[in-house]
Amino acid sequence: MTSTAASTSLADLSAHDLLAGFRSRAFSPVEVAQAVLARIEQWEPHIAATWLLRPEQALAQARASEARWLQGAPQGLLDGVPVTIKDNVATEGDPTPLGTRAVATSPAAADAPPAARLREAGAVVVCKTTMPDYGMLSSGLSTFHKLARNPWDLRKTPGGSSAGAGAAAAAGYGPLHLGTDIGGSIRLPAGWCGVVGLKPSLGRVPIDPPYMGRAAGPLTRSTADAALMMQVLSAPDARDSMSLPDQAIDWAAVWTRDLPLKGFKLGLLLDAGCGLPLDPEHRVAVEDAARRFEAAGASVTPMQPFMTQEMLAGLDHFWRMRSLLDLQALPAERRDAVLPVIRAWAESAEGMSGAEVFRAFSQTHAVRLAAVNACAPFDYVLSPVSPVPAFDAELPSPTNDPLRGLEHIGFTVPFNMSEQPAVSVNCGYTAGGLPIGLQIAGQRFDDLGVLRMARKFEDIRAAQRPWPTPFG
Repeated sequence: MTSTAASTSLADLSAHDLLAGFRSRAFSPVEVAQAVLARIEQWEPHIAATWLLRPEQALAQARASEARWLQGAPQGLLDGVPVTIKDNVATEGDPTPLGTRAVATSPAAADAPPAARLREAGAVVVCKTTMPDYGMLSSGLSTFHKLARNPWDLRKTPGGSSAGAGAAAAAGYGPLHLGTDIGGSIRLPAGWCGVVGLKPSLGRVPIDPPYMGRAAGPLTRSTADAALMMQVLSAPDARDSMSLPDQAIDWAAVWTRDLPLKGFKLGLLLDAGCGLPLDPEHRVAVEDAARRFEAAGASVTPMQPFMTQEMLAGLDHFWRMRSLLDLQALPAERRDAVLPVIRAWAESAEGMSGAEVFRAFSQTHAVRLAAVNACAPFDYVLSPVSPVPAFDAELPSPTNDPLRGLEHIGFTVPFNMSEQPAVSVNCGYTAGGLPIGLQIAGQRFDDLGVLRMARKFEDIRAAQRPWPTPFG
């Protein structure tokens, strides 16, 4: 194959553009893999987004893909397209450290469902990506990995727990990145890194092990690429007891058809009802997004908050007890290896009574009911992803307080508990140049709809999004 594009630009192409280039033989999967590896070499000493980066293995996958394309027989929908996979998604033969030195690093027996679907589709797995200890922080702070940083400002966090995935997407480590989300861990990094991040409906993307509220999904530079990735990830898998039945979803509608907004009813949520107050610049950016939807034909109605501080505290305390039990099951030397802020947070639950734990757990259902009822009058709900911009990379959370570590997830966590899909899409920047995320949440199972709304916003905003330049 003959390259018609400079290798330094191939890393920035969308998955759709890469596949078109492979079909036309404008460039090859090998050239693309080389470009992505060169980009990683340029950025990685500064943002620490990768783990298990094995260039020769990636190039071997790319050469196999190139041979298939030359034979006119691509293996699947993503043949030759570079992807990264988050640390906590098992890949066969590799350890799964969950971001912490406390976990035994034995090789996984098989690919977890999302990794299996990507490989079956022919994607080139470039590396895995970094995350904080146990995924329990919205930053890249880890006892196992180097500290992940935000490509927009190296002093800031990329967010978490899909820290490396968000940073890798923004820095151009290829077009497709797989993250996980139980309270905002896809959408927060997407918002703070200026990329697209979808938390699907629970069960839409099978995952192993499954857990209440936990979802896997894409982080990409465009909604079209997120939809393409979902076309692969959403195949059912029996290993997930909460996996949704197979459903014919026209994911291509995201990139092939316009979405007229007349008649759509949108809610506008600017007060989470709990946690940190909304930063003024974030409010302005989300209000501007709402006005753009309204100007394009949708009706927009302000919403009252439906979360409460009691609900957030209940989720927090239930997760503290869950984590405490996990820590207590570890040998003492491994328990001591866990990040101190996480130990302090979990150990604060030691005095909780059974009744207190039950009341805390009950808030998960209270959140679900509140979210479903509040969203019922609307087709979609607009809100900020986070109440605040990306914070200092060295901090575990915006408050830097282990007992107030979840004060920034009031807009994101309800949709994990309610099982509704929610996407983050860039809607502006702070005066300091940090990205601001707009969250679009839909009714349960309407994953296609939230992506189409996000794509519509990309179109009506009609702004060329700049991408971070190295260390500028």
